[in-house]
Amino acid sequence: MSARKSDMHQLQEVIRLHRLGESRRTIARLLRMGRDTIRGYTQLFSQKGLLDGAADDLPDAGALLALVGDQAGPAPPPQQISSVEPWREKIAELRTKGAGPTAIHDYLRLHHESQYTGSLSAVKRLYLRMDRESGPAPTDVAIPVQTAPGEVAQVDFGYAHKRYDPERGVLRKSWLFVMTLGFSRHMYADLVFDQKIETWLRMHMAAFEAFGGVVRVVVPDNLKSAVIRAAFGVDDQIMLNRSYREMARHYGFQIDPTPPRSPEKKGKVESNVGYVKGNFLLTWGAVDIHEDRRQLHRWVEQIAGQRRHGTTGQLPTVLFENHEREALQPLPSERWELVVWKKATVHRDSHIQIDGAFYSAPWKLLQQELWVRCTPHRVAIYHEDKYLWTHPRVRRGQRSTVEEHLPDHRRDLRHRSREHWIDRARVMGEEVEQLAKTIFDSDDVLLQLRKVQAVITHLETYPKQRAQAAAKRALFYGCIDYGSIKSILKKALYLEPLEGKSTRPWSQGSRFARTPEADLFSNQELTHADQ
Repeated sequence: MSARKSDMHQLQEVIRLHRLGESRRTIARLLRMGRDTIRGYTQLFSQKGLLDGAADDLPDAGALLALVGDQAGPAPPPQQISSVEPWREKIAELRTKGAGPTAIHDYLRLHHESQYTGSLSAVKRLYLRMDRESGPAPTDVAIPVQTAPGEVAQVDFGYAHKRYDPERGVLRKSWLFVMTLGFSRHMYADLVFDQKIETWLRMHMAAFEAFGGVVRVVVPDNLKSAVIRAAFGVDDQIMLNRSYREMARHYGFQIDPTPPRSPEKKGKVESNVGYVKGNFLLTWGAVDIHEDRRQLHRWVEQIAGQRRHGTTGQLPTVLFENHEREALQPLPSERWELVVWKKATVHRDSHIQIDGAFYSAPWKLLQQELWVRCTPHRVAIYHEDKYLWTHPRVRRGQRSTVEEHLPDHRRDLRHRSREHWIDRARVMGEEVEQLAKTIFDSDDVLLQLRKVQAVITHLETYPKQRAQAAAKRALFYGCIDYGSIKSILKKALYLEPLEGKSTRPWSQGSRFARTPEADLFSNQELTHADQ
């Protein structure tokens, strides 16, 4: 006999029908119970003297149920005894530690291979039975959170299948962004192609502007766009995304991330994500991302906002307009400039790479990781939270270089055009400009860039008058190599007057070059020899 399938009212009905003179067969048919079960009940009630009396004066239902429950039923047949029953104590111990059925089954197979013969299904059934026997835990109780108007908004992403991207001309995975206001259940929904931090921030801006104000607390999921490191316990420290933190400061809201693996803690937005998926996304025939977004906004306004919500019993749009809109914080006077914080490593060329463009950083920080604050117009570089420099944005593939970020004696080597070095020489005077041109033209095959770089950078360390005098003397005597010019400056030969005709009018750039006079004399010798 078992009381599990019989409630207390059925037990009262057994006594009432018996007192009315009905047979066990009739009672069993009327109550849709087995005759053996009815026989067991009537025998038990007869022993306690409960079958006699008026049909309208029945024993207390709770007392009947307790009486039936106290009676030990027959032993279960062998096929109802779990095959892992001998391991109940060990399973209970591992369950208390938080291990699941699969982990327990694997442990028993590994450490008790010769004795353990149970199956995973058997462990799962015993595990569930233990759950029922232990009853609910305090943490199993769901506490409904009541929020004031304008207090909380919950945010989440949901997969929205593939959609056509007209810019790329291909199908791409799309995502549904939803922000739900905790009081009115009014929501903002949009479709995007990624979950990057830039998209996450733009969606927040669009939602606040659609609501006409800002809530005081935003409850996001633990995605990387919001939370860098989640807190698994009260003592753990949460690390928020720098970009998200900066946005929160601008708009004046606080961030309260959902605990890991606890979607029920933001059930309002989870419910709305499921609602959009099961209603709009299943019924709307996708066209392209732009048209799909327009239709989604229209659906939110005319359908989702005008439905009677199952919890509040009111229309979300009406509740929002009447109570929540005026409770929101006002939007900032200036629209927030999108800020994205990124990490970048200083490469060997003393530059970091951001979005395909290159920006210089101090060369002493080579191979170190820096924080970069990126806006649409500027790139600011930080090292260990210390500000270093701000570059203007440049296009992909271009460079923004600050001379001070490169080593003193190597920074000029990055300039390789003839015009650049001629212009630098012109600043020091006409003689220096002519010297640079002469060195460049000294060899029509071998590029003399390095010689010009060495000569010009050396002359720039002297006053202009001395550089001009040294260049004039080098040109006069044909001493245009770096060593000769350095010697002229070191020995102050530029102070001596220029005497006589230049003895070296021809370039020293080619090792085997000969003067026209030498060529003429050689030709005359060959002519006499032929004669």
